[in-house]
Amino acid sequence: MSSKVFKLIDKEKVRQVTGLEMIPSENYVSEDVLKALGSILTNKYSEGFPHARYYGGNEVIDEIEIYAQDLANKLFGTKFACVQPYSGSPANFAATMAVCNPGDVVMGLALSSGGHLTHGANLSFSSIFYKAVNYTVGKDWQINFAELEALAKKHKPKMIWVGTTAYPFKLDYSKFRKIADLVGAWLVADISHISGLIVGGVHPSPVKYVDLITTTTHKTLRGPRGAMILVTERGYKKDPEIKGKIEKAIIPGLQGGPHNHQTAAIAVALEEASKPVFKKYAEQVAKNAAVLAKELGTVSENHLILLSLNDYGFGMGYQAQAALEAAGITVNKNTIPGEPVSPFYPSGIRLGTPALTSRGMKEKEMIKIAGWIKEALEEIRGYDLPKEQEARKEFIKKVKAKMKENPKLKKIRKEISKFASKYPVPGIK
Repeated sequence: MSSKVFKLIDKEKVRQVTGLEMIPSENYVSEDVLKALGSILTNKYSEGFPHARYYGGNEVIDEIEIYAQDLANKLFGTKFACVQPYSGSPANFAATMAVCNPGDVVMGLALSSGGHLTHGANLSFSSIFYKAVNYTVGKDWQINFAELEALAKKHKPKMIWVGTTAYPFKLDYSKFRKIADLVGAWLVADISHISGLIVGGVHPSPVKYVDLITTTTHKTLRGPRGAMILVTERGYKKDPEIKGKIEKAIIPGLQGGPHNHQTAAIAVALEEASKPVFKKYAEQVAKNAAVLAKELGTVSENHLILLSLNDYGFGMGYQAQAALEAAGITVNKNTIPGEPVSPFYPSGIRLGTPALTSRGMKEKEMIKIAGWIKEALEEIRGYDLPKEQEARKEFIKKVKAKMKENPKLKKIRKEISKFASKYPVPGIK
């Protein structure tokens, strides 16, 4: 036994139990998901797909994977589910490979507007191997459909992504469908952030509007770190060979043997998401986010809050993340629409309620937590980011040290530790 590693795991356990996890892409899995993830299934190699493996001894693995596929299709109302992608970015790469050739035009929401790296951001495969065109949000921070339509007509994309990673509003898939039909594009929904909300009935489903769906399984769906690619009835009508193209993109296109322990854990999470109690969970996530957003002076229509910090000073994302972490609240710095500084030194933070809700917290707890957040953010006033780029790295280093020693933040940290410890973390005894 590695005493060093397990001591560090115990240290992380304390951090999770005594702090408030508010990064909206993070959540807690159940003890059963952890059991499957740490099972002997990790011992088996299974290149290929059920009943078509390269190695022998996969009879049980086939049953597990088919079961996971059936659960996914039943839960989302799709016709085919590939549960082998290692994570979200590989799933998006595979989906793109399945329907596009290198050099084809791919459209997605700009990273600075709340989109994802794999939807056409610089330095991502989606702009290296494909011609990426980005649409944006307007001054109201909501998707500019007039711009999207104009860009689609001009560039004739082969694929249009409808998906976000820092977007606090519900998505109208019918509008995307109309634009995709105008240019004959594949419409692919990346629902990684909101898949649990869709299953829970608190966010519209894209199934009847899109051709393909990709999703991670570890966010609001409360599964292990993994991903799925789903084909809708529309997708099959558009290309009856799409299943084979997706499988070919996975292997030999991108991956080798699937992670069987991950597949089993996805199946367990899908079982859990099929139960009535999960719907109540999803509803509470949305309620909590709406209350938290209101208390912080903004709005949320899903699980996520994007908070501008321009009222606190110039380029305050790093400083806010450091202050809140010192207080025991984990968020991530994030760009805001019309970002005045840069993606490296952004002007906002992104936070959400999936993990807090998994611990049983409700509206009254959100009000209390919002109070702590506002108290902590007051401590960053006066720590504006230097205008000189060469001075920023050392400045942030000093800010982090100051926040760790800040008496007010230390006081909040003690209060939060006592508060958080009252709410059990799923999977942690």
